[in-house]
Formats: sequence, C-alpha cells, structure tokens
Amino acid sequence: MPEQASRQNTTFPSGGGTAYGYLALPPSGSGPGVVVVQEWWGLTDHIAGIADRLAAQGFVALAPDLFGGRTTHDFDEAGELMMALPVDDAARNLSGAVGFLLDHDAVTSSAVGAVGFCMGGGFVLLLGAQEGARISAVVPFYGVGPAVPSTYTGLTAAVQGHYAERDGFYPVDEARKQEQQIREESGAPVEFFYYDAGHAFHNDENLLGTYDPEAAALAWERTVDFLRGVVV
Repeated sequence: MPEQASRQNTTFPSGGGTAYGYLALPPSGSGPGVVVVQEWWGLTDHIAGIADRLAAQGFVALAPDLFGGRTTHDFDEAGELMMALPVDDAARNLSGAVGFLLDHDAVTSSAVGAVGFCMGGGFVLLLGAQEGARISAVVPFYGVGPAVPSTYTGLTAAVQGHYAERDGFYPVDEARKQEQQIREESGAPVEFFYYDAGHAFHNDENLLGTYDPEAAALAWERTVDFLRGVVV
C-alpha cells in the first residue's frame, strides 16, 4: 500500500495569541511549505482535502481556521462571516501560519507558497503583498473579497491566478484588470489562466452548481507544477 499523509489539527502563535489550523504532512515526513486559505464557507472538509492533496504531492500544507471553528453551507451566513472577519486579524493569523511553517522541522523550503479560493484568493494576494520574501508563490483561485490589496508594490512572489470567464461574482474583465495591476505594480512573474467556467469551479462541494471537473483538474495540475517549481 502507498504511504499515507499525516494529518492533524494544530495551533500556532499569532499576534500574541493562539490560532488554529489543519496541518497535513507528506508521506516522506518533510517538504516545502504551503498555506491553504479557506473560502467564505470556513475551514470545511473541502479545504482540509486541498491540504491533504498537497501533502500527497510532497508539500507540508497548513490551512488556518479564520472563522474560529465555524463553517456554513448557507450563502447569507457565509457572507456575514466574511464581512464580520477583521481583515487585519486574519492577516495576522496568516502571517503566523507562514512563520509556523518556516519554523517547522518538516518544512524544507526557505519560503512558503500560498493557495487560496474566493475570499481566500484575496487573502493570499494580501499575504504575498505583506510578507515579502517569506512568500515565494501565490496562487489565487478567483480571488475576491475585502482582503484584495489596493496595491501590489510589496509583492515579490511569483503569481499564478485561476479565474472563470463566466464568474457571476467577479466578472472576467475585473479579473483581467487585477492581473494587469499585479503585473505593473509588483514586477513579479505573473500568469493568469482563464477557464470557460463559473465561480468556484474548483470546489466539488460548491452550492452554485458550477463545479467543472475538467477545469478543476487542469487548474490543479498547473498549481502543483507551479508550486513545485517555485517553492523550494
């Protein structure tokens, strides 16, 4: 039988307090570090599954819990949870997650990657802009929400974006503007991919009915290859 990844709930220091998350270690026991940032549904089984999938590919993956254990499958409640989340507090928790990974004995990379979805896509862009050289790769999937930075001048990480051409939450024209702004202001390597799909096309549990297995598989393959090439 193939070796299995090791999975556990964990805590880590954040801004003088304690934050919580889900940690997945690769079968080898060590590898490059990646932060996985949740959608507005919370740290769901789907997001934990993303961490597991990254661990199976050789990464040490940490998914911080930004909602303090709360999850939902209700649109209105998800919107309320997102809007009630102080961006600065979440950013501190994510910064703590970066530090936790960089100090972890299992992490072999000198910087970490960050992958996020929807609200989490906005947060990984913010994380890249704030963390400088501690982040080497940023992967936003349809990155939206209150955490999307107004400027990317502090971003040095390579960026690979995955966006939908039929996104009812974030029109593709806005996504292309985001891509251009990052390219102009950061000076970092930037590549965006656009898929003939709707919002949250990568989430096989999404309630919009927009999951697209072919687009999801292609975006995932690109993400893993990108992280392998940059997070070292």
